[in-house]
Formats: sequence, C-alpha cells, structure tokens
Amino acid sequence: MEKERTRKRPFSFGIKKKKGCPFEASKIKKIDYKDIENLRFFVTERGKILPRRITGVSFYFQKQLKKAIKRARHMAFLPFVSEE
Repeated sequence: MEKERTRKRPFSFGIKKKKGCPFEASKIKKIDYKDIENLRFFVTERGKILPRRITGVSFYFQKQLKKAIKRARHMAFLPFVSEE
C-alpha cells in the first residue's frame, strides 16, 4: 500500500498583510498641494510618484495625491526632478 503524501508548507507564500491607507487612518478628508511635508513621503528622491502597492494608499486618495503632487510641481513647491 502506498502512503499518501501530504506536505504542509511551513510558510504561507503569497499572503501578505494589507497595508492601511495613511490618509484614512489619520482621517484626512482632502489632500492639499501646499502641504509639502506630507507630499514628500510619496515621492522618490528622483522625483517619481510612488505607486499604491508600495505606499498602501487607497485608490480614492491616490488620485488626489497625484493631482496634489502635480499641482505642487507646477507651483514650484516640489521639484520635477532631483538635482544631481
């Protein structure tokens, strides 16, 4: 008779804890383009906007964040690219 092989994985691969939205956690209603200190957390040192999968921002706030960063760049509060 053959034994059935049942292996249990010691780790659960592919299951990650979902990041919570930092704007929903702090109960912010709207993202302001003049709030440079908060916007800098969502921009890389090269000047690129970080994606949702890295920051954990919800879709609703990611759209607001994108507009706020672009407005801040246009108003010269944030640089378009970093200085090398």
